[in-house]
Amino acid sequence: MRFPVGEGVAVITGAASGIGAALAQALAARGCHLALADLNEADLAGVAARATARGVRVSAHRLDVADADAVRVLPEAVLAEHGRVSILVNNAGVALAGRFEQVAPADFEWLFRINFWGVVNMTRAFLPLLRREKAAHIANLSSLFGIIAPPGQVAYAASKFAVRGFSEALRHELEGSPVGLTVVHPGGVRTSIAANARRSGMSNAEVAADAKRWEHLLRLDPAAAAERIVQGIEWREKRVLVGRDAQRAVFVQRLFPVEYWRVLRRLAGRPNRNTSRG
Repeated sequence: MRFPVGEGVAVITGAASGIGAALAQALAARGCHLALADLNEADLAGVAARATARGVRVSAHRLDVADADAVRVLPEAVLAEHGRVSILVNNAGVALAGRFEQVAPADFEWLFRINFWGVVNMTRAFLPLLRREKAAHIANLSSLFGIIAPPGQVAYAASKFAVRGFSEALRHELEGSPVGLTVVHPGGVRTSIAANARRSGMSNAEVAADAKRWEHLLRLDPAAAAERIVQGIEWREKRVLVGRDAQRAVFVQRLFPVEYWRVLRRLAGRPNRNTSRG
Protein backbone atom coordinates (compact mmCIF):
# COMPACT_ATOMS: atom_id res chain seq x y z
CA MET A 1 0.00 0.00 0.00
CA ARG A 2 1.31 3.42 -0.95
CA PHE A 3 2.22 5.64 2.00
CA PRO A 4 0.32 8.98 1.91
CA VAL A 5 3.08 11.60 1.77
CA GLY A 6 0.74 14.43 0.76
CA GLU A 7 -0.71 16.44 3.65
CA GLY A 8 1.76 14.76 6.00
CA VAL A 9 4.32 16.56 8.17
CA ALA A 10 7.98 15.66 7.65
CA VAL A 11 10.91 16.48 9.92
CA ILE A 12 14.17 16.63 7.95
CA THR A 13 17.60 17.08 9.52
CA GLY A 14 20.53 18.46 7.53
CA ALA A 15 17.97 20.34 5.44
CA ALA A 16 20.03 23.41 4.55
CA SER A 17 21.87 21.86 1.62
CA GLY A 18 22.52 18.78 -0.50
CA ILE A 19 20.15 15.84 -0.26
CA GLY A 20 18.28 17.37 2.69
CA ALA A 21 17.44 20.54 0.77
CA ALA A 22 16.39 18.51 -2.26
CA LEU A 23 14.21 16.26 -0.09
CA ALA A 24 12.44 19.34 1.24
CA GLN A 25 11.50 20.41 -2.28
CA ALA A 26 10.49 16.90 -3.39
CA LEU A 27 8.22 16.43 -0.38
CA ALA A 28 6.77 19.95 -0.65
CA ALA A 29 5.95 19.28 -4.30
CA ARG A 30 3.77 16.40 -3.09
CA GLY A 31 1.94 18.61 -0.58
CA CYS A 32 3.88 17.54 2.51
CA HIS A 33 4.33 20.14 5.25
CA LEU A 34 7.85 20.49 6.60
CA ALA A 35 9.84 21.03 9.79
CA LEU A 36 13.37 21.68 8.56
CA ALA A 37 16.38 21.46 10.88
CA ASP A 38 20.02 22.44 10.41
CA LEU A 39 22.82 24.43 12.04
CA ASN A 40 23.17 26.67 8.98
CA GLU A 41 20.31 29.11 9.58
CA ALA A 42 21.00 31.32 6.55
CA ASP A 43 20.85 28.53 3.98
CA LEU A 44 18.01 26.85 5.86
CA ALA A 45 15.92 30.00 5.50
CA GLY A 46 16.39 29.91 1.73
CA VAL A 47 15.34 26.26 1.53
CA ALA A 48 12.30 27.00 3.70
CA ALA A 49 11.30 29.94 1.50
CA ARG A 50 11.45 27.86 -1.68
CA ALA A 51 9.36 25.12 -0.08
CA THR A 52 6.83 27.62 1.28
CA ALA A 53 6.35 28.93 -2.26
CA ARG A 54 4.96 25.50 -3.14
CA GLY A 55 1.99 26.14 -0.86
CA VAL A 56 2.90 24.06 2.20
CA ARG A 57 3.47 25.05 5.81
CA VAL A 58 7.18 25.17 6.65
CA SER A 59 9.00 25.79 9.91
CA ALA A 60 12.77 26.18 10.25
CA HIS A 61 14.64 25.07 13.37
CA ARG A 62 18.27 25.68 14.23
CA LEU A 63 19.55 22.30 15.43
CA ASP A 64 22.79 20.51 16.14
CA VAL A 65 21.82 16.83 16.08
CA ALA A 66 24.87 16.07 18.24
CA ASP A 67 23.26 18.11 21.04
CA ALA A 68 21.02 15.58 22.82
CA ASP A 69 19.31 18.27 24.90
CA ALA A 70 18.41 20.30 21.80
CA VAL A 71 17.05 17.20 20.09
CA ARG A 72 14.97 16.33 23.16
CA VAL A 73 13.02 19.62 23.04
CA LEU A 74 12.58 19.77 19.25
CA PRO A 75 9.35 17.70 19.15
CA GLU A 76 7.59 20.31 21.30
CA ALA A 77 8.62 23.08 18.90
CA VAL A 78 7.48 21.06 15.88
CA LEU A 79 4.14 20.23 17.50
CA ALA A 80 3.62 23.93 18.24
CA GLU A 81 4.02 24.70 14.53
CA HIS A 82 2.36 21.68 12.90
CA GLY A 83 0.41 19.71 15.51
CA ARG A 84 1.70 16.32 14.35
CA VAL A 85 4.57 14.44 12.67
CA SER A 86 4.16 11.62 10.13
CA ILE A 87 7.64 11.39 8.56
CA LEU A 88 11.12 11.60 10.07
CA VAL A 89 14.12 11.87 7.74
CA ASN A 90 17.45 11.51 9.54
CA ASN A 91 19.70 13.02 6.88
CA ALA A 92 22.25 15.14 8.77
CA GLY A 93 25.79 13.85 8.46
CA VAL A 94 29.44 14.78 8.18
CA ALA A 95 32.50 13.14 6.66
CA LEU A 96 35.95 12.39 8.07
CA ALA A 97 38.74 11.08 5.87
CA GLY A 98 41.90 9.39 7.09
CA ARG A 99 43.28 5.97 7.90
CA PHE A 100 42.61 4.63 11.39
CA GLU A 101 46.12 5.48 12.65
CA GLN A 102 45.72 9.03 11.34
CA VAL A 103 42.30 9.80 12.77
CA ALA A 104 42.35 11.53 16.14
CA PRO A 105 40.06 9.98 18.76
CA ALA A 106 38.31 13.33 19.26
CA ASP A 107 37.50 13.52 15.53
CA PHE A 108 36.20 9.94 15.55
CA GLU A 109 33.89 10.78 18.46
CA TRP A 110 32.77 14.06 16.83
CA LEU A 111 31.67 12.19 13.72
CA PHE A 112 29.80 9.51 15.69
CA ARG A 113 27.91 12.10 17.73
CA ILE A 114 26.47 13.47 14.49
CA ASN A 115 26.21 10.53 12.11
CA PHE A 116 25.09 7.87 14.58
CA TRP A 117 23.91 9.40 17.83
CA GLY A 118 22.07 12.11 15.90
CA VAL A 119 19.99 9.38 14.24
CA VAL A 120 19.41 7.52 17.50
CA ASN A 121 18.44 10.61 19.49
CA MET A 122 16.15 12.02 16.80
CA THR A 123 14.42 8.65 16.48
CA ARG A 124 13.98 8.39 20.24
CA ALA A 125 12.55 11.92 20.37
CA PHE A 126 10.06 11.55 17.52
CA LEU A 127 9.01 7.90 17.60
CA PRO A 128 6.25 8.54 20.19
CA LEU A 129 4.72 11.14 17.84
CA LEU A 130 5.01 8.84 14.84
CA ARG A 131 3.22 6.08 16.74
CA ARG A 132 0.18 8.35 17.13
CA GLU A 133 -0.38 8.32 13.36
CA LYS A 134 -2.46 5.80 11.41
CA ALA A 135 0.60 5.54 9.13
CA ALA A 136 4.06 7.02 9.64
CA HIS A 137 7.55 6.50 8.29
CA ILE A 138 11.22 6.92 9.16
CA ALA A 139 13.97 7.27 6.53
CA ASN A 140 17.53 6.95 7.86
CA LEU A 141 20.36 8.01 5.57
CA SER A 142 23.21 5.54 5.76
CA SER A 143 25.57 5.42 2.77
CA LEU A 144 27.04 3.09 0.19
CA PHE A 145 29.83 3.05 2.79
CA GLY A 146 27.34 1.43 5.14
CA ILE A 147 27.57 -1.64 2.88
CA ILE A 148 31.16 -1.49 1.64
CA ALA A 149 34.05 -0.11 3.69
CA PRO A 150 36.88 1.60 1.77
CA PRO A 151 40.29 2.24 3.30
CA GLY A 152 40.69 5.85 4.36
CA GLN A 153 37.03 6.03 5.43
CA VAL A 154 37.30 4.05 8.66
CA ALA A 155 35.33 6.45 10.89
CA TYR A 156 32.71 7.35 8.29
CA ALA A 157 32.11 3.74 7.26
CA ALA A 158 31.88 2.66 10.90
CA SER A 159 29.21 5.28 11.57
CA LYS A 160 27.20 4.38 8.48
CA PHE A 161 27.38 0.64 9.21
CA ALA A 162 26.09 1.56 12.68
CA VAL A 163 23.17 3.50 11.16
CA ARG A 164 22.38 0.52 8.96
CA GLY A 165 22.43 -1.94 11.88
CA PHE A 166 20.33 0.33 14.08
CA SER A 167 17.82 0.88 11.28
CA GLU A 168 17.44 -2.77 10.35
CA ALA A 169 16.98 -3.90 13.95
CA LEU A 170 14.50 -1.09 14.63
CA ARG A 171 12.55 -1.94 11.48
CA HIS A 172 12.15 -5.49 12.77
CA GLU A 173 10.96 -4.16 16.13
CA LEU A 174 8.40 -1.90 14.42
CA GLU A 175 6.77 -4.70 12.43
CA GLY A 176 3.02 -4.65 13.01
CA SER A 177 3.08 -0.98 14.09
CA PRO A 178 1.96 2.05 12.03
CA VAL A 179 5.62 3.08 11.57
CA GLY A 180 7.63 1.88 8.58
CA LEU A 181 11.36 2.38 8.12
CA THR A 182 13.59 2.79 5.09
CA VAL A 183 17.38 2.73 5.30
CA VAL A 184 18.93 4.69 2.44
CA HIS A 185 22.35 4.00 0.89
CA PRO A 186 23.35 6.84 -1.48
CA GLY A 187 26.32 6.42 -3.77
CA GLY A 188 28.15 9.41 -5.19
CA VAL A 189 25.76 12.37 -4.88
CA ARG A 190 26.99 15.84 -5.83
CA THR A 191 26.88 17.53 -2.42
CA SER A 192 29.35 19.49 -0.32
CA ILE A 193 29.86 16.76 2.31
CA ALA A 194 33.18 15.61 0.83
CA ALA A 195 34.46 19.15 0.28
CA ASN A 196 33.61 20.00 3.89
CA ALA A 197 35.04 16.75 5.31
CA ARG A 198 37.61 16.78 8.04
CA ARG A 199 40.82 15.11 6.88
CA SER A 200 42.37 13.95 10.12
CA GLY A 201 46.15 13.60 10.23
CA MET A 202 46.57 13.61 6.45
CA SER A 203 49.45 15.25 4.60
CA ASN A 204 48.80 18.07 2.13
CA ALA A 205 49.39 15.67 -0.77
CA GLU A 206 46.92 13.17 0.66
CA VAL A 207 44.33 15.92 1.19
CA ALA A 208 44.70 17.10 -2.41
CA ALA A 209 44.45 13.54 -3.77
CA ASP A 210 41.39 12.81 -1.62
CA ALA A 211 39.60 15.98 -2.75
CA LYS A 212 40.35 15.24 -6.41
CA ARG A 213 39.08 11.68 -6.09
CA TRP A 214 35.78 12.79 -4.58
CA GLU A 215 35.30 15.46 -7.25
CA HIS A 216 35.40 12.66 -9.82
CA LEU A 217 33.08 10.28 -7.95
CA LEU A 218 30.28 12.60 -6.82
CA ARG A 219 28.09 12.79 -9.93
CA LEU A 220 24.41 12.24 -9.14
CA ASP A 221 22.28 15.37 -8.84
CA PRO A 222 20.78 15.78 -5.33
CA ALA A 223 17.31 16.33 -6.81
CA ALA A 224 17.47 12.94 -8.54
CA ALA A 225 18.66 11.32 -5.31
CA ALA A 226 15.87 12.97 -3.34
CA GLU A 227 13.24 11.83 -5.81
CA ARG A 228 14.41 8.23 -5.47
CA ILE A 229 14.35 8.47 -1.68
CA VAL A 230 10.84 9.92 -1.60
CA GLN A 231 9.67 7.14 -3.88
CA GLY A 232 11.16 4.68 -1.41
CA ILE A 233 9.20 6.32 1.41
CA GLU A 234 5.98 6.31 -0.63
CA TRP A 235 6.28 2.59 -1.34
CA ARG A 236 7.67 1.77 2.13
CA GLU A 237 10.76 0.14 0.69
CA LYS A 238 12.96 -1.39 3.36
CA ARG A 239 16.19 -0.41 1.61
CA VAL A 240 16.91 2.13 -1.10
CA LEU A 241 20.14 2.16 -3.13
CA VAL A 242 20.65 5.59 -4.69
CA GLY A 243 22.63 5.73 -7.93
CA ARG A 244 23.97 3.21 -10.39
CA ASP A 245 27.36 3.27 -8.69
CA ALA A 246 25.74 2.10 -5.46
CA GLN A 247 23.86 -0.66 -7.27
CA ARG A 248 27.02 -1.89 -9.02
CA ALA A 249 29.13 -1.82 -5.85
CA VAL A 250 26.51 -3.69 -3.84
CA PHE A 251 26.24 -6.31 -6.57
CA VAL A 252 30.00 -6.87 -6.38
CA GLN A 253 29.83 -6.98 -2.58
CA ARG A 254 27.21 -9.71 -2.74
CA LEU A 255 29.32 -11.77 -5.12
CA PHE A 256 32.56 -11.21 -3.20
CA PRO A 257 31.60 -10.47 0.43
CA VAL A 258 35.22 -10.58 1.62
CA GLU A 259 37.24 -9.57 -1.45
CA TYR A 260 34.88 -6.93 -2.88
CA TRP A 261 37.33 -4.05 -2.41
CA ARG A 262 40.05 -5.78 -4.42
CA VAL A 263 37.52 -6.50 -7.19
CA LEU A 264 36.11 -2.96 -7.20
CA ARG A 265 39.60 -1.47 -7.45
CA ARG A 266 40.46 -3.79 -10.33
CA LEU A 267 37.25 -2.85 -12.15
CA ALA A 268 38.13 0.79 -11.66
CA GLY A 269 41.60 0.19 -13.09
CA ARG A 270 43.43 1.20 -9.93
CA PRO A 271 46.36 -0.49 -8.21
CA ASN A 272 45.34 -2.49 -5.15
CA ARG A 273 46.99 -0.33 -2.49
CA ASN A 274 45.56 -0.05 0.99
CA THR A 275 45.83 3.74 1.29
CA SER A 276 43.52 6.64 2.08
CA ARG A 277 43.37 7.36 -1.64
CA GLY A 278 41.38 4.09 -2.01
